[in-house]
Amino acid sequence: MDFDFDLFVIGGGSGGVRAARVAAAEGKTVGLAEESRMGGTCVIRGCVPKKLMVFASSFGTAADDAGQYGWDITKGDFDWPSFQSRLHGELDRLEGVYQSLLKNSGVEMFHSRAVLVDKHTVKLGNGVTKTARHILIATGGRPVRPQDVPNAHLGLVSDDIFNLKALPKRMLIIGGGYIACEFACILNGLGVEVEMYLRGAQILNGFDDEARGLVAETMKQSGIVIHTGTNILDMCPAADKDNREAASGTNESMGVAPAHGSGPLWVKTTMGAEAEFDAVFFATGRAPNTNDLGLEDIGVDTGRKGEIVVDDFSKTSVDHIYAIGDVTGRVELTPVAIREGMAFVETVFKDNPTPVDHDLIPTAVFTQPEVGTVGLTEEQAAAQEPIDVYCTSFRPMQGAFIEKADRVLMKLLVSQKTRKVLGCHIVADGAGEMIQMAGIAVKMGATKEDFDRVCAVHPTMSEELVTMKTPVRSA
Repeated sequence: MDFDFDLFVIGGGSGGVRAARVAAAEGKTVGLAEESRMGGTCVIRGCVPKKLMVFASSFGTAADDAGQYGWDITKGDFDWPSFQSRLHGELDRLEGVYQSLLKNSGVEMFHSRAVLVDKHTVKLGNGVTKTARHILIATGGRPVRPQDVPNAHLGLVSDDIFNLKALPKRMLIIGGGYIACEFACILNGLGVEVEMYLRGAQILNGFDDEARGLVAETMKQSGIVIHTGTNILDMCPAADKDNREAASGTNESMGVAPAHGSGPLWVKTTMGAEAEFDAVFFATGRAPNTNDLGLEDIGVDTGRKGEIVVDDFSKTSVDHIYAIGDVTGRVELTPVAIREGMAFVETVFKDNPTPVDHDLIPTAVFTQPEVGTVGLTEEQAAAQEPIDVYCTSFRPMQGAFIEKADRVLMKLLVSQKTRKVLGCHIVADGAGEMIQMAGIAVKMGATKEDFDRVCAVHPTMSEELVTMKTPVRSA
C-alpha cells in the first residue's frame, strides 16, 4: 500500500515537533497537524510565558534589596499591558521559529485539527484525509475546571492568565500543586493580593516534606495567605449573592454569568466561610487532549482519566499508532515529551527499540524561592531502606547581609548500605539551575563519598552539597 507519509504527527507541541523533525532528518516523509498554535502548551501557554512572568515578578523585591545595598532606587508600579505586549511578541517569535524548523526539515504542516479514521488514516478539519504508515499522537493536555463547583466557568485556568486585560487586585487560587504555587508567587510578586485554598494539609503534595514546608513558610512571609483543609463549595457573581442565598442552596447558576473580570466573585468554602475576590483561578489539575480524536472508534485503549495507554516503546493498543507526551499521562514534563519523541524515532524508523527512561528525572518548581528535586523524597527513601539524611538550612549571604529572613535548604538522602545518593532536594533562588547539575551525579549513581571528593566553589549556596559531612538524622 502506498501512503501519503511515512509518519503523520497529530499535535505541534515540543514532543510532536521533535519527533517530526528527527524522523524527517532520517529521510522519512512527515506530515504534522496542529489545530491551535505551533509550539503547544510549553511555548505558547505554559513553561515559556510562565518563566518570563517569574522573571518579571522578581524585580519588585530586587528593587527593594538594591536600595538596602546602597543603590538609589525609585520603585514604580508594574505595567502589565507593556509586559503583556512584549510577552506575546516573544511567543509569536517562538511560534515562527517552530514553523521554520519544521519547514526547513521538510515536514509538511497542516494548520488544522486531525482525527483518526483507521490505523493508517487521519481526517483533517476540511474533510481531506491523509494516510501514513505510522501515526503519532502528541496532542498534550489542558487545564480543567472542577465539575462540582457551581459557576466554575467564571473562574480562570492557567491558559487564561497570559491573556488578562488587567491584573486583579485580589485573587483566589484553588489548588496547592506546582502550578498553583508558581502562579501564587508570580502574582504576589506583581502586586496582586493572593489567597490559596487547598484540600490537603500542605502545598506541593508529592514533594519532600521538609522542602515544601520551607516553601510554604516563605510564601506566607511574602504575604500569600494559605488556607489548608479548605475547598470551594460555591461561587457566583457578587452581585447575585443575595439571590443565590435565597435559592434554597441549589447548585444551579443564577442566570447568565458575566465574562472574566467584569465584576467581583463571591465564594463560599467547605468550612462555611464567605469572601469576595476579583478573580478565582482554578489550578486543580489537567486532562489529556483525547476527546473526539476517534480513539474509541478504532480501538485505541484509554485510561480512567482519558489518557492513552502505551507500552514502554510508546505504542498504543493499535498497530502503527503511537503516543507521547502529556496525552499519555506518564510524566507530564516538556523535556520528557521530547525524549519520548526521540525514542519513538529510534524504535520505529532506526530499527533500534528504545524504551523511554522515566527514572530519576530532575524537576524544578519556579516558586520564590525555587524548588529543585531529583530522586526520592525522604519519606519515600525511608520507606524503601535505611537512610542517612544530610541536610542544612541557612540564610544565604545575599539576603543575610540586608537582614532578610529568607532561608535556603540543601538536602541529600543517602543509602546506608550502598552510600548512593537516592535523592537531592534544593530550595533556593536558582534551584532549577543547580538541580540540573546535581541530577547528572544522581543519575550516574554517585555516592555520598563521590560528592565529598568534589572541591567546593566558594562562596556559593551550592557548595553545601559537597561540604555536609555528618548526617542530621537517620531514618
